[in-house]
Amino acid sequence: MLSKSTTLGVIILIGATGLQAKDRITVDPNAVNTGTILHAWSWSFPEIAKNMKDIAKSGFTMVQTSPVQQCFAPEGSGKKIFDENVTEGNWYYYYQPTDWKIGNNIVGTREQMKQMMDSAAKYNVKVIVDVLPNHTAFDVDAVSEDFYKAVGGRDKMFHSKGLVPISNYGDRTQCTLWAMGGLPDVNTENKDFQKYYLEFVNDLLSMGVRGFRYDTAKHIGVHSDPVDTASGVKENDFWDVVTGRKSVKGVKLALPYDSLFVYGEVLQDKGVPEAEYADYMGQTASSYGHVIREMLEKRSANGLDIKSFHHQASPEYLTTWVESHDTYANAHESAHLTDAQIRQGWVFLTARQNGTPLFFSRPAGSTRTNYWGNNVLGARGNDEFMHPEVIAVNKFRSSMSGQRELVEISDNGELIVVSRGKKGAAIVNIGTLSNSFNLPTTLPDGVYKDVVYGKEFKVKKGRISGLAGPERSYIIQK
Repeated sequence: MLSKSTTLGVIILIGATGLQAKDRITVDPNAVNTGTILHAWSWSFPEIAKNMKDIAKSGFTMVQTSPVQQCFAPEGSGKKIFDENVTEGNWYYYYQPTDWKIGNNIVGTREQMKQMMDSAAKYNVKVIVDVLPNHTAFDVDAVSEDFYKAVGGRDKMFHSKGLVPISNYGDRTQCTLWAMGGLPDVNTENKDFQKYYLEFVNDLLSMGVRGFRYDTAKHIGVHSDPVDTASGVKENDFWDVVTGRKSVKGVKLALPYDSLFVYGEVLQDKGVPEAEYADYMGQTASSYGHVIREMLEKRSANGLDIKSFHHQASPEYLTTWVESHDTYANAHESAHLTDAQIRQGWVFLTARQNGTPLFFSRPAGSTRTNYWGNNVLGARGNDEFMHPEVIAVNKFRSSMSGQRELVEISDNGELIVVSRGKKGAAIVNIGTLSNSFNLPTTLPDGVYKDVVYGKEFKVKKGRISGLAGPERSYIIQK
């Protein structure tokens, strides 16, 4: 959720959509984000429903599910998150679509989704679904015959080089028209496919879904990208259709696009037209995530720019994270960081004025030597989303509408203070030792007590001082 201060009060804008690119790449100092996302990674619909009360009590305003469409399901799959012998199923199967219809053996059935949606409505939590129109399963024979028929047959399903693996991700022709990671690249400009996919989206909206995360969004072309004329394509208009600007074969997006929270996995790389994607949706601040993880690894912000969001788009239209399911489960880039380190990074991101932070739910029982923990596909993740520091900063964020930020860092780079106008501040110690500090703040003079640990901090003449314990965060409010 996004708010902007005005002379008449506060305007609430839902999502990061519906504006022209020039509006979303121009920084507005008064824009304030107040929402938070829990990524219920690999949780089933029943697990999410069962835990919806705790999700809401923890201060999350949105929950993001794993992909819900029909997916590749080899015999014996569906028991484990990960199996080295690939005999009992892996988390990445639900990233291999076989049809765009609700329900798979990982998240559950349509009826179970309805029950989850009812629970979300009861606790006023918005549901975001991870959608992936870019590709199908590796095994093209596993793709539904109904789906092939709907899009005009197999020869109409993929781009002309859609089965050729990308060899150069910096080449936009390959990036948008060839097989990402070897996954067959769907001809997203095929009008029959656009209609079929949009009907799936509209079905989700009818279930109560109010947002989407577009997987591999940078692999679906925008207008400046090469057009697959060999497949009879005239223009790259997929994004125009799914954002409601155009109808296709009599079908149009069922709800006003501005009412939805939509962001795309537009991982930052050479030649990616970030400004053009900003014309359609919010984006992932992937480069900023790298900076935050580097800070946590070094246990110091010195030498790093942690104030910039490292993106062309204005920060109020970015989704931020310390880690994502890819950095944890796929690349293992962030998996070595402790839960405490992830938590300190989360408090820092969530206390900030901009970005919409996403909290990745690690598997239950996971350790730094056993990333998969209990390794049960569909089960709830660990308890970190309910940690007192996480709850405190989530609620802090939701109460900071209209409050501009001041970010200050100690000389040793271990202590960060994020002040929010005259209403509150977050104090984050990413070091392994206690840190005393005296830093500038926007808070009025006074003595403030942290809401988690009851620790006191003093503000005098525009400076805040105190002692912060190792790997701890403190939330104070006026």
